[in-house]
Amino acid sequence: MSTVLRALLLSALLTLVPVGIGVVVADDTTPGRQPAAYEGTDLADFDTAAAVVQRVPFCELVPTAAIEAALGADADLTAYGNGEESDALPGGDVAHEYGCRFATDEAVPGEARAWVFAPPVGADRAKGLIRAASTKACKAQAKAPAYGTPSVALVCTADDLRTASYRGLFGDAWLACSLTLPVGVTEADLVARAGRWCVAVATAAATTPTS
Repeated sequence: MSTVLRALLLSALLTLVPVGIGVVVADDTTPGRQPAAYEGTDLADFDTAAAVVQRVPFCELVPTAAIEAALGADADLTAYGNGEESDALPGGDVAHEYGCRFATDEAVPGEARAWVFAPPVGADRAKGLIRAASTKACKAQAKAPAYGTPSVALVCTADDLRTASYRGLFGDAWLACSLTLPVGVTEADLVARAGRWCVAVATAAATTPTS
């Protein structure tokens, strides 16, 4: 492959492109990678200690079935990469992560997110991230299953929406995921669906190239 072609492919990867669910984004960073079959595994039944999460783009590896099961509706994907400015980030900040935002139609509000930090993260930094995420507006789930080591599970309510999220350290990779649904969905249902969503995220982010 020529140097010019490699540069063009890299430029395409680093450009924020909203795409529909199920469309695979072709790039030269994920050769041979395919979405794993979605099994709807509860987080309590998933061994996060065995997941080797990669600090690379993974949005195209999240199964469509996992997104539909989490949101209960069709959704559109906005993916962003390290060094990009994205409206999917608060204030349109520059990302230092690889992330995905799956959003339903505004008539049926719902959002599923996932992101992994691009730089490596150590245990001390992870503990600081947990402290920063645990605000008064968010209730920590003390008995939640682990999502990496260390990890935190939160439920936050704002107006008529509620968000359940899991964040944790997988080796040196800080992985986070969240699910936002209307408060008409019970907290127990939201937490369970978020757990299954986050298992799908961890599985996608841990998928490695095949020969």
